[in-house]
Amino acid sequence: SLLLLQALNALLVSPTVLQVQRCTLLSIKTGGCPENCSYCSQSSHWSDETGLKAEKLMDLEPVYEAALRAKESGSTRFCMGAAWRGPSQVGPRQWDRVLEMVRRIRGLGMEVCTTLGMLTPEQARELREAGLTAYNHNLDTSPEYYGKITTTRKYEDRLSTLAAVRDAGISVCAGGIIGLGEEDQDRVGLLLQLATLPEHPESVPINRLVAVKGTPLQDQEAPSGLDLVRCIATARIVMPRTVVRLSAGRLDLSSAEQALAFMAGANSIFDGDKLLTTPNNDRNEDSKMFDLLGLRSRPAFLNYPSGNDSSRDFEAAAAAGASSHSHGSGCCGGGCGSKQQQQQATA
Repeated sequence: SLLLLQALNALLVSPTVLQVQRCTLLSIKTGGCPENCSYCSQSSHWSDETGLKAEKLMDLEPVYEAALRAKESGSTRFCMGAAWRGPSQVGPRQWDRVLEMVRRIRGLGMEVCTTLGMLTPEQARELREAGLTAYNHNLDTSPEYYGKITTTRKYEDRLSTLAAVRDAGISVCAGGIIGLGEEDQDRVGLLLQLATLPEHPESVPINRLVAVKGTPLQDQEAPSGLDLVRCIATARIVMPRTVVRLSAGRLDLSSAEQALAFMAGANSIFDGDKLLTTPNNDRNEDSKMFDLLGLRSRPAFLNYPSGNDSSRDFEAAAAAGASSHSHGSGCCGGGCGSKQQQQQATA
């Protein structure tokens, strides 16, 4: 269609046109969330129906080991999610543990993203100081439809957290979900909100609903693969420099449908067998698909054209880290080798 051709034209101007980033998402605190997002299995409002029990925040070492396995499997960004309203609901010891997770995983030479609910400006600054690359906080849908999805927070709450993240110098990762029962104009409204933020997000995840038994949307039919492609193509056209992340809902898409999504402008996937609590595509199957389609994995620490300070100027960070390393102060914080990676990416 004309939409797909326009999106492909927008994508072809990028020097990383055939590169797709492989990311891993881990739930570091599962269940017991006080929010009532109708699509989410982790809400405490219907935990009896879903059977999902609240778990404690994971210890540091298991999270670090999971990140190490993800890196060895080819992921270059490690994302951590906690089923919280926000860090303000937990004590300082748990918050300090999360900050240490960010520091340790950044030290592995991986980009680090977290999704922890609503943030205060001070919490955003602490994450920035710990080395966070990006913060995910999805808008989910249009402002007009949002009240039908959750009633425990307002759309303005989401925008306030994105502002705190942006002001702290952290890159914004914000997208939404299609298949919530919304109309086409709500999908347009979501993308309009994202495209008219003060700055385009570094990343826009486009999720296709995975209906979970026991949630209010358990009987909602998933949108088609072509619906997903149309949404990705539109995101690519209106935010040409943003990374569009093909996120939840890939499991039952064919390789041909995923190929269309990449042609439409998607340049990132989440791999591994689980996305928070829902099943995901097998890493080996993804590797076969990359080979079949001629895709290359995007290395860590390439500058993001729509990124904030935390995901731009990686070479400067690497130089500063190398200088401190020469004086015996340890790791460069993840920027090591970024100049070589950028040269390889544009070769």
